[in-house]
Amino acid sequence: MPQTWTGRSGWTLTREGGGLTLTADGATTRFEGPAASRIRVAWWWTGRCLVIEAGDDAPRTRLAGLRLRDAGAVATAVARIVTRATLRDALLVAAEREGYFERLLETRVRKQRWIAHDDAATILAELPRHDDVLAQLSAAQREDLDAHLSPAERKALSFLAQDHLARVSAANDEILRRELTVGRPFFDRVERSPLSEEQARAVISHDNRVRVIAAAGSGKTSVMVARAAYAIRRGFVRPDRILMLAFNADAAKELQERVETRLGALGLPRDGLRIATFHSFGLALIGEATGRKPRIAPWVEGGRDVEKVQEIVDRLRDQDLDFRFKWDLFRLLYGKVSATADGGEPDSYDPATKVSGFETYRGETVRSEGERLVADWLFLHGVDYRYEQPYAHDVADATHGQYRPDFYYPAVDAWHEHWAVRADGSVVEDFRGYRDAMTWKRKVHATHGTSLVETEWHSIIDHSGFEALAVDLEGHGLTLDWNPDRTLPGAEPLEHERLARLMRTFMSHIKSGSLTRESLRERVAAHPEWDTARTRLFVDLYWRIHEAWQGELDATRTVDFDDMLLRAAELVERDPGLARWDLVMVDEFQDTSRARARLTKALLAGQGKHLLAVGDDWQAINRFAGADLSLMTGFGAYFGPALTRRLQTTFRTTQTTADVAGRFVSRNPAQVTKAVHASRGPGGAPVRIVRVGRHDAVAGAVEAHLRRLAASSSGTVDVLGRYGFDKNLMPAARIDGLDVRFRTVHRSKGLEADHIVLPNVTSGRYGFPSTIEDDPVLTLAMSDDDGFRHSEERRLLYVALTRARRTVTLVTVAGRESPFILELIDDPDVEVVDADGTPIGEVRACPGCGEGTLVARSGPHGEFLGCSTFPRCRQTVRV
Repeated sequence: MPQTWTGRSGWTLTREGGGLTLTADGATTRFEGPAASRIRVAWWWTGRCLVIEAGDDAPRTRLAGLRLRDAGAVATAVARIVTRATLRDALLVAAEREGYFERLLETRVRKQRWIAHDDAATILAELPRHDDVLAQLSAAQREDLDAHLSPAERKALSFLAQDHLARVSAANDEILRRELTVGRPFFDRVERSPLSEEQARAVISHDNRVRVIAAAGSGKTSVMVARAAYAIRRGFVRPDRILMLAFNADAAKELQERVETRLGALGLPRDGLRIATFHSFGLALIGEATGRKPRIAPWVEGGRDVEKVQEIVDRLRDQDLDFRFKWDLFRLLYGKVSATADGGEPDSYDPATKVSGFETYRGETVRSEGERLVADWLFLHGVDYRYEQPYAHDVADATHGQYRPDFYYPAVDAWHEHWAVRADGSVVEDFRGYRDAMTWKRKVHATHGTSLVETEWHSIIDHSGFEALAVDLEGHGLTLDWNPDRTLPGAEPLEHERLARLMRTFMSHIKSGSLTRESLRERVAAHPEWDTARTRLFVDLYWRIHEAWQGELDATRTVDFDDMLLRAAELVERDPGLARWDLVMVDEFQDTSRARARLTKALLAGQGKHLLAVGDDWQAINRFAGADLSLMTGFGAYFGPALTRRLQTTFRTTQTTADVAGRFVSRNPAQVTKAVHASRGPGGAPVRIVRVGRHDAVAGAVEAHLRRLAASSSGTVDVLGRYGFDKNLMPAARIDGLDVRFRTVHRSKGLEADHIVLPNVTSGRYGFPSTIEDDPVLTLAMSDDDGFRHSEERRLLYVALTRARRTVTLVTVAGRESPFILELIDDPDVEVVDADGTPIGEVRACPGCGEGTLVARSGPHGEFLGCSTFPRCRQTVRV
């Protein structure tokens, strides 16, 4: 109802609707909505008055005669009008969206249909934030807010204050609770064995983006099959709108068979349901979109891609002397570089000089990696040198022993000091008195008039200092004769095949990440520490190989897998009509590359799309092949807001094996945490480590173990090698009662056996973990790893352990135990036995490095215990 106040001086003020009307001195003015704030109540002389703010620097007007009893009512009316006007638009939107939102929740709960994130987000998309709405008000307005708003407005404001996604989650929890009960007959029949509750929860959660983290043996394939059946049965998705993408052909075949069998048994339609590998799907999609299905290059399809790189390299080396020189330079010198800032770990020991250090091509042991690079460079240039030859003059005194410069060149009577100095002038290690020693050595040469050549660690490690060294040595009269084909009596170089494999790996990541020359330069510019002579040389070689590779593809009118996947993604991005699937399921998601992820994301454009990504970050073992684990661990960051479900019940391993494997892999703090439980309950045989005295006893120990198994049980046995050559450790004769097969650990992924044997879990270059580390240049193109040492090798061993249904046995060599063995030895569910299966005594880890064991040794002072990793670790312990 309108309300009017009359002043003693003759003016009137009327509140009606959303404004105030003022009549004074024969004039009427309307103050609508926010403009009402121009009217306020104030004291003037001896009484109350209305103050009218004119604005725009015009003088304000005072109207005297406001009755004291009306002052509060006028102030309240102004505040109410201004407050409601300020909040009007936001509250109108809130009231409208509240109706839609409440209907969404009520309808979906009543129909037992999952409320997908995007359905709710569409309603909530333009909804103002509660805090932003209140921020428009003054403190006084906020204090009396309830009094100023109508019941409907208060309800709308209250809606803004709710946690809407929490309400969606609560509604979905109710839907889930009911579906688990109502749908139990379906969940019991959809697969050969009834679905567990956690499997059923993953199936029911029909959100737009669902990440299922599935422990080894937890039935992830059952979830994918059941999700398809559930969506069809409930009418959420037609069969021809479902796409299932598998990592390889074997997995796709298994999915196809399971879908046909299980949906057929339930009488559900399955016509048009698409199951394919990423590669076959991408090829077909390109063919559909362009009318011309591409052909994969035969050397790629046949797994001979590294051989093709070698073929290209051989041709380029024959045709181009510059390429030949740079290839050999990288392979022989730049390829031998440590990823650590202080020069790597020693790999050699000279008993004559008691020097622990780095083996050179000439066969001696030098003290630092920088010195090894200098020595190898000299050797390949045909320079005769002496390492640490005593100085020609006796300069020993009370504080200095006889001087031994790093290198001596007898042909020109010149000495060479390689200083352990960084580019900023600091020393590489905190050598006490190192700078004083540098000053003293220079003074010795000056005093005796001997020639001194100088190099510094930083310029030799990144190889930028070799040109200056060449000029210096030639200035002293030495002739440099570069010959990469010299016979190397000492250390082995980076093999041609390994460098070719490095180039192919780099190529996979370059292509999968859609990196160009320019974008690669930008990445390097953003990380100045990457911009080294070594990096520049590698990238130069790479682009030459890349161009030749692309030329081969063009000449044969073929594509490789990475280009094909990116082409398919580009086509879908341009024409979303190609993405005709509403439910996309991806298997082995932890091994997804950027190219696969881009294609997957393109398929999800538009409304009503659903992605189910199933994988296990603990089993991510294909980074070398282009996989990007961050797509799994950072799923929501790439694909959008996501729901995570966990499958933590394993139907394969015993609880003992699950516990040992879980504790082992979880040492890496970057892993997604999960607690794996065996469906068969607690217990199981301990994980067994067989420790033999010599490497040539490993094969016999494997055979003896298998014969003990055959005597007590039957079943399947998978002997899993870290490398293909571990097959040589298999028994020559067939063992009755056992079906024994050899596989590499990588090829065992997704498979299982009653018994698992790992025949060569030792330390060393070809041990487990392998110490053949990823080359640092891969960081230019690869996703970042988690920074934890041997993280992928750790996951690889986890995969091996979790292939077993009954027992796991690892064979190692005393004194050469893998660092992983040393961790497992401390596990309460692991036992250590000898080749005969007899428990053995304590195996002590090295207290110095923690990566070796203490082994008996003798020296000039008698018996002692030394680290098995010597010379890398020189820890000793008294007997």
